[in-house]
Order: sequence, then C-alpha cells, then structure tokens
Amino acid sequence: MPIPYLRRLTGRERTRKANRQLACYLAFIAGAINAGGFLAVQQYTSHMTGIVSSMADALALGQAVLFLAGLGALLCFISGAATCAVLVNWGRRRDLQSEFAFPLMLEAGMLILFGLLGGNLGRYGWLFVPATVMLLCFIMGLQNAIITKLSHAEIRTTHVTGMVTDIGIELGKLFYWNRHRHTTPHVRADREKLRLLLLLVGLFFGGGVAGALGFKHIGFIMTLPLAALLIFMAAVPVFDDMRTRLR
Repeated sequence: MPIPYLRRLTGRERTRKANRQLACYLAFIAGAINAGGFLAVQQYTSHMTGIVSSMADALALGQAVLFLAGLGALLCFISGAATCAVLVNWGRRRDLQSEFAFPLMLEAGMLILFGLLGGNLGRYGWLFVPATVMLLCFIMGLQNAIITKLSHAEIRTTHVTGMVTDIGIELGKLFYWNRHRHTTPHVRADREKLRLLLLLVGLFFGGGVAGALGFKHIGFIMTLPLAALLIFMAAVPVFDDMRTRLR
C-alpha cells in the first residue's frame, strides 16, 4: 500500500470512500477476532445482545457468578468504546493526524496482549479465561466506536445484526413494485449501501473463517498478523505526528 493511500485510510481528513475501505479491513479483523476468541474461550465477544440476554437469564435463575461475568463483559465493551471517544477527542484537541490511527494502534496492542494471555488459558483458566473475555469485549467496543465516530454512525463493523437488518430493508425497497410511474415519492433502494452492507457481512464471515482456521492450526500466534495489519494501516498518520513534533 502506498503511503498516500495509508494516510487517507486512517488519517484525520476523512472521505466517504476512505471510511468504507477502512470498514472493510476492520470487518474482516472483527470477524477473525470474534471467531478466534470463541475457540479460545467458548464465547462470542462482539455480541452484546446475547450477553445482556444471558445476564437476564442468569439473574432469573439465581446464577450470580454468571450474571457478574456478563456484567463485566458488558462494562468492558462500553469501556472500549469510551476509551476510543477519549482518544479521538484528545487527538482532535491537539490537532493530531492520528486521532483515528492511535486507537487502532491501541487495538493492535490489545490483540498482542490477547495472544500472550492465550498461552496461559490451559494452566490458569480460572483467572485468564475471564480476563481474556473482558479483553476481547474491550477490543470489540473500541473497534466499533472507531468506525462509528469516523463515519458519523453510518457504518458498523462488529454489529452484524444491524447490518443484516439494513440489508433486509434495502432488499425490501429493491423488490417493491412502484405500480404507478408518476406516483411520488417512489420507493428506491440504496444500491450502493446494499452493496457495502453485503461486502461488510461477507468480510466479517470471511474473517471468521480465517480466524477460526488460524487459531485451530497455529494457535494464538494468529493474533500477530492481525495486530501487524492494524499497525501497518495506522503507522503513517502516527509517524506524521511524530515528525511534526520533532520539527
């Protein structure tokens, strides 16, 4: 990838095209993390709907430990999103090119930490399994907030339920028969949006397959190429800021 492309991809100056390109990369990474995380801890960590539902079930059944585990996961997801907002606004106040790139760097660091924790799951599962779940929920909250903020809530990369719902809505518009040509307003599908949503869901699925196969065959080393991709995408705006400060 040439440097100008990477600068547009994760830099401060945003375009709709760059937002969508970044969303594609992040959807693939989110799918890989979610599927790989399931193989590690037997829990999907981007699915807050399921976690909140499990909390309700646990509370109704008097299972306090499971309720508290779900609450911890939910709070970590929220904390990840809040951390992203703090970092973006901190960078914006200081006029940094890396206001969006820096949270991606943090996500890469968290992924590497996930890989390190994974090596201890077998020996100290009682401690590191809950810690890994919390960490993965934090990562998912952080990543979803990144793309939400830079796209002004137009795009999500971990919230597949919302994307699939939007696909259904656009398909309903696409197949709607406008019986009278002169009747206004006509029902029209946003074909560009539909293509993007299908692409994002497909990339999330493809990332899930890649992540599951990677964790199955090479274990937690799979986190390294994912972290490296994030660092590679975010590096140019970070270096731009470092160069500006040195001057």
